[in-house]
Amino acid sequence: MIDGKAISISLFAGAFGLDLGLEQAGFHTISVVEKDRDATRTIALNRSHLQESAVPREIEKVSSQDLLAEGGRVLKLDRALRPGEVDLVTGGPPCQPFSTAGKRGSVIDPRGSLFMDFIRIVKEVQPRFFLMENVRGLLSAPIRHRPINQRGKNHPPLEPDEMSGAALKVVLSEMKELGYSVVYNLLEAADYGVPQNRERVIFIGSRDNESVTFPLAKYCQNGKSLPKWRTLRDALTDLIDPELEFIAYSESRLKYLKLLKAGQNWRDLPKELIKEAMGGAYDSGGGKVGFYRRLSWDKPSPTVTTSPHQKATDMCHPVELRPLSVRECAKIQTFPDDWIFYGSVTSKYKQIGNAVPVLLAKEIGSYLFDLIQGNKPKGKEIAEQLSLFSL
Repeated sequence: MIDGKAISISLFAGAFGLDLGLEQAGFHTISVVEKDRDATRTIALNRSHLQESAVPREIEKVSSQDLLAEGGRVLKLDRALRPGEVDLVTGGPPCQPFSTAGKRGSVIDPRGSLFMDFIRIVKEVQPRFFLMENVRGLLSAPIRHRPINQRGKNHPPLEPDEMSGAALKVVLSEMKELGYSVVYNLLEAADYGVPQNRERVIFIGSRDNESVTFPLAKYCQNGKSLPKWRTLRDALTDLIDPELEFIAYSESRLKYLKLLKAGQNWRDLPKELIKEAMGGAYDSGGGKVGFYRRLSWDKPSPTVTTSPHQKATDMCHPVELRPLSVRECAKIQTFPDDWIFYGSVTSKYKQIGNAVPVLLAKEIGSYLFDLIQGNKPKGKEIAEQLSLFSL
């Protein structure tokens, strides 16, 4: 801590969702790295003290010395920060290679990705903690994907890098090389008060080998042991949205959406219209739950995506014949109502869909802030993971 402030550096900052939650927990962001022009403008518009670092830049070209110098200026010191003085380095290296929603063949070795720049910065800055988030697909992703038709008794056995979880083993191995003790867990945002079902893998590393876990859930699905998950109705009831920014549906989409009620999707269309409505997707695999999806008021929102108006990721309003607006998506992601997003409607959707829900970040941040303050907050039991760190 510097001058009583718990300080953090944000890598792959996006629209600042993770950092907003950390701010609410007590952290002070002193530098950001983000290459998307609109996202950096969003940060600069809302956080004037980050004007210097909130410019488009690629992490491969950013040094730890740059970040420590920027931090010193933000804190109005007469020097750059030193390695070891930062409390937290955060980031979500681009997740597409590990996403189970994408092309399986796109899985890549984390050692050749921007993940290694995250590792580089942590190694050089030596923060007390690091926090990394990613998609659920990282838990099961191979490094190299072998097509299904090339597996089985008539084919050679899978190589180690073709096995499920190979990418995760590399990630954990690289983290272990830093000398940090590391825990990870799959967290459901709805368990922490976010009105949305959104799972993310969270890694926390401790430089000083402190006993670290994750915050306890505050909500549950059935409402028996804890308050019930918050719903879309809870999220949007008090929202005032005078601009109502959204991308309108085409007439061909509206033809089918108008036949559906809240909580329904393509499966609830008249049987004689389903094949026509689905087109080529009708014969494809998977559940296709996002097609012609009208949201339910009485459940958490599905995961907010970067394109809530697209055919396969529909987030149609329960009552109105339109996708959720920019501000409605932001509300579901628990951004403050006064947070300004810069850019086109498409860009705003992308920034919001890529963000970590603010309230989930706040809960994780509050847990870490308590540790930094010298407290010992009660957390989740994750002892079953310890064997993975003998890689």
